[in-house]
Amino acid sequence: MNFQQLRIIHETVRRNFNLTEVANALFTSQSGVSKHIKDLEDELGLELFIRKGKRLLGLTEPGQELAHVVDRMLMDARNIKSIAAQFSARDHGQLTIATTHTQARYALPQVVTHFKQEFPKVHLVLHQASPTEIVTMLQDGRADIGIATESIASLADCVSFQYYGWHHSVIVPAGHPLESVEPLTLEAIAEHPIITYHEGFTGRTKIDETFAAAGLAPDIVMSALDADVIKAYVELGLGIGIVASMAYDPARDQALRMLPSSHLFGENVTRIAVRKGHFLRGFAYRFIELCSPALTEAVVRSALRPEAEMESAY
Repeated sequence: MNFQQLRIIHETVRRNFNLTEVANALFTSQSGVSKHIKDLEDELGLELFIRKGKRLLGLTEPGQELAHVVDRMLMDARNIKSIAAQFSARDHGQLTIATTHTQARYALPQVVTHFKQEFPKVHLVLHQASPTEIVTMLQDGRADIGIATESIASLADCVSFQYYGWHHSVIVPAGHPLESVEPLTLEAIAEHPIITYHEGFTGRTKIDETFAAAGLAPDIVMSALDADVIKAYVELGLGIGIVASMAYDPARDQALRMLPSSHLFGENVTRIAVRKGHFLRGFAYRFIELCSPALTEAVVRSALRPEAEMESAY
C-alpha cells in the first residue's frame, strides 16, 4: 500500500468514478490508475469498487469504509506538512478561503485588507464558489475556511460558527411606484416582476419560503448568482430586485432606491466553517478572528476538539 494508491482511491470517488478524469488530475495514465486499484484490491483481498465491465459504478461496502479512512490519512499527511510549516515559517504560506460572491464582494474586503497588512507574506486565495462547491472544497481539503449562508451549517464533518446576520431588501429604480407604499407588503411586491438570486444562493430559499407561506406566487423573471447583476437589470427597468441588504450602497447605486423590508423577510445567518481534523495555521485562526472578534483561536480550537459535539460555539 502506498500514498499514490490512496490518492487514486480519493480522486476516484471525488471524480465520480471517471478514471480518465482521475488520471488527468494525478498526471498519470488511465491504465496506471487501473493497475494501482487492482494491486491494492489484490493486497487487501477485497473488491473496493462495483464494476460493470471495465467501468467503475460505485464503492462496495468495504470500499466505503476504506474511503473514509483514506480521507483521514490524506488529511493527516497534509496536516503534518502544515505543522512543520507552522513552526518553520510562521508568517509564510497559503490560506485558501472558499466563499460566495456576496461574501467576497461585500463582507470580506475589510477583513482581507487587515489580514494582508498583518501577514503580507501569506498568499491569500479567495476562491469564489457556489455553496455546494464550498462544501466539497472543505471536505476534500482544498479550502481551509468556508464562508457562506447556505449548506455549511449542518455538515457532520465540519464545525461552523455564526459570522453575522442580515436581511434581504427590495431595490427599485428611482421613482418606482413602490416607493410610496408604506408599509411595504409582500402582496405589493408580488404585483411586479422580480429579479433575485438563483436557487441555492444568498438566502434564495428563504425568499421562496416567505412568499409561499403568504400564499403568493411571485413572478421571478430573472435570477442571477450575484447582486451586481441583479442591480444592473433593475436599473434597466426589467423588474424590482430582492438582494442582500449589504449589497446596496446609496453612493454607488444612485439610480436605485432600497425600500425598508426587513419586516418581510426573516434573518439569514452567514457562517464560517472549518473541517474537523484539518490543521489550521496560526494565520488562519487570525483570519477568523478578524471576521468576528468573538471567535478567538481558543474558541475555535475548543470547538474543533474531537470530543466537542457542538456544531458551533455561538
